Amino acid sequence: MNLEIQNKNALVCGSTQGIGKASAMALAAEGVNVTLVARNEEKLKAVLAELPNNNQCHSYLVADFSNPKALKEKLEASALQFHILVNNTGGPAGGPIFNAKLEEFESAFTQHLKCNHVLVQAVAPFMKTKCFGRIINIISTSVKQPLDGLGVSNTIRGAVASWSKTLANELGEFGITVNNVLPGATGTERLNEIIKNKSAKTGKTFDEVAAAMKKASPAQRFAKPEEIANAVVFLASEKASFINGINVPVDGGRTKSL
Repeated sequence: MNLEIQNKNALVCGSTQGIGKASAMALAAEGVNVTLVARNEEKLKAVLAELPNNNQCHSYLVADFSNPKALKEKLEASALQFHILVNNTGGPAGGPIFNAKLEEFESAFTQHLKCNHVLVQAVAPFMKTKCFGRIINIISTSVKQPLDGLGVSNTIRGAVASWSKTLANELGEFGITVNNVLPGATGTERLNEIIKNKSAKTGKTFDEVAAAMKKASPAQRFAKPEEIANAVVFLASEKASFINGINVPVDGGRTKSL
């Protein structure tokens, strides 16, 4: 299938590892010019060298999502012409919501919602001039079914989902779609951290916790980051032009709700 996104420009956040990196690689493979975004410049350079179609105009941007004001200033200093924005940030630390400190909510809200908003405000004007825009937020299946032991994440992910749906309603008339991809348990460093924490709290081994998590999915396994990236690429394409304002679980059927 020709996805009709060759030579489009994409800004991909959190793109030095996991789902963000897989999304950047998959978009580049479709002929998209990819700008990587993360806070570690050495890792950005390494991923940049790996991107397919290196004859494309790939680049990177060093940014720390703990400081939305600095992010906004950096974006304002750039000539932003992006057709595709992939919002992706590492999840908050796990733990019961009752034990969460106020600072944890504030930090997560800043990184996941404020910075997403700064990015959208920066790229949407160009998208409007082209009557084409794709804003894709990597969130979590917790927006449909809260996950045990991830209290802060559940709260903030839900806020991002509501923000996204509101944006979809406001930007749709300009040919801009706003959709959320909801990964289930995916083989990333983030998942390893969650398993290690559960192992420490329950006294079960890493493998026992991982096996129980796999069993919760009809697919009986973890997703590969590339499988999440495939959904991102399709939603970024011309073929997905009438898909707007939705949550797409990519979880092997784990989520119980419709």
